[in-house]
Formats: sequence, structure tokens, C-alpha cells
Amino acid sequence: MTPRLSIQSEPFDVAAEIAALTAELGGRAGAIVSFTGLCRDEDGQLSALELEHYPGMAEAEIGRVLAEAASRWPLQGAVAIHRHGLVRPGEGIVLVLAASAHRNAAFEAASFLMDYLKTRAPFWKREHRADGTLGGWVEAMEHDAAAAARW
Repeated sequence: MTPRLSIQSEPFDVAAEIAALTAELGGRAGAIVSFTGLCRDEDGQLSALELEHYPGMAEAEIGRVLAEAASRWPLQGAVAIHRHGLVRPGEGIVLVLAASAHRNAAFEAASFLMDYLKTRAPFWKREHRADGTLGGWVEAMEHDAAAAARW
């Protein structure tokens, strides 16, 4: 299994990504679990999130997390796509796909990948508010660290 990783400014097409992985697997998988993280509008207060990353380091860290998932579960395929730049409410920020012969491995691997992407991937988020002001950088959430600690 060779996981696919992309850090990109352009929006991604969830259906196209699932179709591409399905075609790549040629009928070997019994389950593909997907997770799409979306930009929220925070009750109309947010016009966009600005996502910055450390090029090179972000790819390396996400690659390590994908490899770790593949070592823990019998995955037949995995995809991680993370956006950078300005992301508007309703647009996807992150997409994770995990494919396996059985659903439990796919569900667990997808959950693991997201928990670790939230805590280990070197991305920073800054709020652009609907009133035109620039917010601060979003702090890491304690519940994200707690979720990753279970693995």
C-alpha cells in the first residue's frame, strides 16, 4: 500500500477522491471510510480561515502518521489531503480516506489519522472575521490532545 498525500490550496472533490481510491484498489477493499473536516462560519462570525503550514515538514509528518496507521491496521489504501491558504465556510479543510478489507480497521485508522493530524501536523489557523477584522491564531484544543492520547 502506498498512501497518497497532498497539501494544496485548491478545494478537493470528495467523491472524485473516493472514486480514484476505489479504482486504484480494483475491488480488493471491503470498506472505505472517509472523514471531511469543514470550515465553520462560527454563527456568521467567520468569513474564512487562513491556514499556514511548514512546507516539507508538514508532508514529512503526515507521511509518518500515514505510515504508522498502515503499520497498526491492515490498510489497503489511505489518502490524506490538507488545504492551506484561505478556506471559506462550508469548504473542506481536510480529507482522510482509509480502505481495508473490513470496516473496523478502516474506521479505526481514519479516526487515528484525524486525531494525529489535529495534534501533530504543523498547520496554523488564523481567523478572518465577517466584520473585516483579522482574528488571532487559533489555539490547540485540549480535547484534541486527549483524543490522540487514546492511541
